[in-house]
Amino acid sequence: MEKISEGKTKEVFSLDNEHVLLRFKDSVTAGDGAKADIIDGKGILNAQTSALLFRLLERDGIETHYVGMKDERTMIVKRLAMIPVEVVLRNYATGSIVKRLPIKEGEAFNPPIVEFFLKDDARHDPLLNYHHMRHLKLMNEEEARLVEEVMVRVNQTLSKVISKMGLILYDFKLEFGRVNGRLVVGDEISLDSMRVRDPTGRILDKDLYRKGYPLDQVKASYVEFLDRLRSVA
Repeated sequence: MEKISEGKTKEVFSLDNEHVLLRFKDSVTAGDGAKADIIDGKGILNAQTSALLFRLLERDGIETHYVGMKDERTMIVKRLAMIPVEVVLRNYATGSIVKRLPIKEGEAFNPPIVEFFLKDDARHDPLLNYHHMRHLKLMNEEEARLVEEVMVRVNQTLSKVISKMGLILYDFKLEFGRVNGRLVVGDEISLDSMRVRDPTGRILDKDLYRKGYPLDQVKASYVEFLDRLRSVA
């Protein structure tokens, strides 16, 4: 099959006029790709986690690109015209927001904060507002507000299931694409794109890798999360 594109952690192959295959690699990266390693089996874990979470979103009436699984690490998804914007919803403060703003680690946001970032490693994913996105022809203000509404709905679904797992959803990142004029959730939903803690503050997500924990500990956390998710989904 023809490879359409390849990113740091996934490959995209053409399937037919309406669908593509999204193959998850075993790569793990941080710092806009400056740090990179291989964790055997990570692609399978992220594909399986994403598939389960996409199904939960679809069940709650949120349209995603997910169609099904070709194999354990490859999803069949709708062919989208992806928008190079990363949309982040924050329930609790951690990561870049505590470096950019006078906000303390762990502060709760009620209501949650939604932020837009240009997907551009060379510029370190700069923050965007409605005006930037309109000028860059990424999305207009009406679309951006619709995306914010979808992010809130996704947050309700994810927070509910993660709470059932005995865990806390700090934040998550989604990407969107267009199909037949509609904005649809694409890419993935995994521990590469979420921050999840247990009630003691123990980290279960890719922050373990960012902070330099051993690769086997990172993988064990991804396995634990998927096992817990399967038990409640």
